[in-house]
Amino acid sequence: MMDKRTLQNRTMKFAIDVIKLTEGFLKNTAAFVIEKQIIRSATSVAANYRSISRAKSKMDFINKLRIVEEEADETMFWIELCKELNFTDQTTLNKLHGEANEILSIIVASIKTMKNKLK
Repeated sequence: MMDKRTLQNRTMKFAIDVIKLTEGFLKNTAAFVIEKQIIRSATSVAANYRSISRAKSKMDFINKLRIVEEEADETMFWIELCKELNFTDQTTLNKLHGEANEILSIIVASIKTMKNKLK
C-alpha cells in the first residue's frame, strides 16, 4: 500500500508531466482549449489529493477522494482525446494515460476501503 506522502508526490509529478506535455502542443484554438482543460484537471488531481489531509471527517475524506477520482478520470479523457487528435508523441500520451489510470485505481480502492471502515 502506498503512503499518503508518496501519492501526494506522485500526483504532483503527474500534474507537472501533463503541463510539460502541453508545451509541445500546436498553437491553434482546439489545442488551446484542450490544453487549458487537461492542465486544470491534472493539477486538480494533485491539489485535491493534497486537501485530503485536511478532511474534517471520514465522510469528508471520502468526498475529497471522489473529487480526485472525477478529476483523474477527466484527465484520462483529455489524454485520450489528445491521442485521437495526434496532438503529440503517442508514447508520452500512453505513459501519462497509464499513470492516470494507476492513480485512479488507487483512489477507487481507497474509497472502497474507507466505505468499509464506516460500516
